[in-house]
Amino acid sequence: MTLLSRRIVVAGHAFRLHESTETHAPGVVTYVLVHGIGMSHRYFAPLHAALPRSARVISIDLPGFAGLPQPERDLEVEDMGRLLAELVAVLGLGRVVYVGHSMGAQWVLEAARARPEPVEGIVLIGAVVDERHRTLGAQARALVVDTLGETPAANAVVLVDYLRCGIRRYLKQARRMIEYSTASTVPALQMPVLVIRGGDDPVAGSEWSHALGAAAHDGVVVEIPGQQHNVHFSAPQAVAEAIEGWAPSAR
Repeated sequence: MTLLSRRIVVAGHAFRLHESTETHAPGVVTYVLVHGIGMSHRYFAPLHAALPRSARVISIDLPGFAGLPQPERDLEVEDMGRLLAELVAVLGLGRVVYVGHSMGAQWVLEAARARPEPVEGIVLIGAVVDERHRTLGAQARALVVDTLGETPAANAVVLVDYLRCGIRRYLKQARRMIEYSTASTVPALQMPVLVIRGGDDPVAGSEWSHALGAAAHDGVVVEIPGQQHNVHFSAPQAVAEAIEGWAPSAR
């Protein structure tokens, strides 16, 4: 799949957007793919390609990641969410389904809270922070365990993006991630929520993920057997089918 990339500055913060060259009918739903801490659009490429061609799909690189300039001050989760919502408004996307992975799940929740009007649904993949891992040390241990189970291709993408992010930037955002209460935000939103996790994900556990689904106004939980934290990279077709079957427009 050929993607066109463009850079957009919102409130002084640079985003990079990646979208296919296909044209879509007016009013079609747009899937907005939002990466996690330290990452980029690159590990969303398999899912981007697997989502239905009838939908518009945009993968986003967030400010301070993927080689983009770092914000002058470290952004709270709520700040990044508001910027993301403002970007969607500037683009005039209309009907939106946010798809966030890991810390990206937190950012899309805040984007939906900041501007709920265009949001038809939210997909949380490997959502954090599991109540079992609410310290930096616990998160690190879970990520090490996850790395041992991921495919070499997934680990390669993660390593390169982490190196590009830098340890200082990563740790600052990791503290924001741990401080943020995903569990408190989910029930405050009225749109449908789909929670997806790899069946062997040590970062986002089964009990935690099902609790998020139960807390949502209209929640569904899907577990993909035999997959790890980066399930959207290693099993993109299964994740795309779960999203397509759940999507509010198809219900």
